[in-house]
Amino acid sequence: MLRYAVIAAMLAVMLPSAQSFALTAKDKMATCKFGADDQKLEGPARNSFMKKCMSNKDEPRGAAAAPAAPPPPPKQ
Repeated sequence: MLRYAVIAAMLAVMLPSAQSFALTAKDKMATCKFGADDQKLEGPARNSFMKKCMSNKDEPRGAAAAPAAPPPPPKQ
C-alpha cells in the first residue's frame, strides 16, 4: 500500500513539469481574450491587460508588493 502512495506522490510531482502542459501562443491569446471579456475591459484598459497577459512573464500575482513598515516601538 505504501508503494502505491509513493508512486502517486512521484507522479503528482512530475506531472506539472511535463511538456504537454506548455501553452501555444494561440492558446494563450484565447485565454487572455477570455480574461479581458470576463472583466468587460474596453479601449486602453483592454490593450494594457492584453499586453501584460501576452508577455512571457509567468507571474500570476503581478509585481511584489512593498513590505509593510514595522510597527512603532511600544511607549514605556
